[in-house]
Amino acid sequence: MLTTLSRTDRYDAVWRAAEPYMRARKNDIHIPLSFAWAQRLLDDHPQADRDIVSLAILLHDIGWYSIDMDDIIEKGFSGPNMLQSDVRYLHESEGIRLGTPLMRDAGWSDDVIAQVCDIIDGHDTRTDARHLNDRLVRDADKLWRFEVTGIAVACDWFKTTPHGYADRLETQKDQLETAAGCRWAAETLAASRAALMLHVI
Repeated sequence: MLTTLSRTDRYDAVWRAAEPYMRARKNDIHIPLSFAWAQRLLDDHPQADRDIVSLAILLHDIGWYSIDMDDIIEKGFSGPNMLQSDVRYLHESEGIRLGTPLMRDAGWSDDVIAQVCDIIDGHDTRTDARHLNDRLVRDADKLWRFEVTGIAVACDWFKTTPHGYADRLETQKDQLETAAGCRWAAETLAASRAALMLHVI
């Protein structure tokens, strides 16, 4: 019976089930990197709920699978109100729709599922985090952008150069939810700028 699986096995079951939905918008890169940041944030915030945060970051963007890639880029990644675009709301609701049965099949409780879905619903479109678990998911969702890989992927989404996207990140590095997130964003961006030779090109 699935409920007798260990916690790690239940994470792995969700990973395997969610993998087909990670093929949109480079989420098969974004989500694992963000998951790693979530684990680091959780180590720094032991009072947070590791299961809730881990599952929420694992599933938060799988809803992009249901949306046409051209619409994702044109409507969800451009314009002054892109975070309030219809596709942003849709990817959140689709993430809940797709993620709920994956968690249930892996043996997670209704209470855990409800808390995870509460975070996924609004992780991009809500202006404020509701609690610590939500704050950690928001930071993990953003921190990967400051890595070389994140810059390489996201500069295409935003139709700019690595230098241009790194400059954009400079304005965002102090806007994360936690002190640790802000510190790691600044440190990671500085390292990425050096690795990408952005002081020259």
